[in-house]
Amino acid sequence: MLEDRTVVFRRLDGVEQEVGDMAKQYIEKGLLVPDHVITRVMMSELENRRGQHWLLDGFPRTLVQAEALDKICELDLVITLNIPFETLKDRLSRRWIHPPSGRVYNLDFNPPHVHGFDDITGEPLVQQEDDKPEAVAARLRQYKDVAKPVIELYKSRGVLHQFSGTETNKIWPYVYTLFSNKITPIQSKEAY
Repeated sequence: MLEDRTVVFRRLDGVEQEVGDMAKQYIEKGLLVPDHVITRVMMSELENRRGQHWLLDGFPRTLVQAEALDKICELDLVITLNIPFETLKDRLSRRWIHPPSGRVYNLDFNPPHVHGFDDITGEPLVQQEDDKPEAVAARLRQYKDVAKPVIELYKSRGVLHQFSGTETNKIWPYVYTLFSNKITPIQSKEAY
């Protein structure tokens, strides 16, 4: 979530600053970015990547977004991770960031060397409003409501694959096997 947003905002700095700023205002309040804003951002990015392979994380989240995506491509594979609500809430609310660099820490599995301070600069870490437990819980409830129809859509098309669990190292081997069986490996230009 935060990691994904950081990448998107960095890309937007020179591309669509106005849309990026609008999205950032919602995120800072702990709200999901409205369809018209996030769809504009994503369609612009994906149009620039026509003919390339890409992986989306967290998009589309609504039927409106899925319909917009349908207009520019046909998806090969959709994955949903079924992780218990409490596990997600706990993980997300234990996330702290170093705003100038975008470095992300998690107090459970990627803690800073000194509690509350960035490993590289020693500057204080902050917890964004949307990472506080109350905001995380509200965002997860909202996400569940809007994502269910999208999950059903991709399930009906036969491209949805679901994985359940609480630990990345236990889920990842299954996801990796799926990727390996469904997607032809892409060789880098350096390999030629």
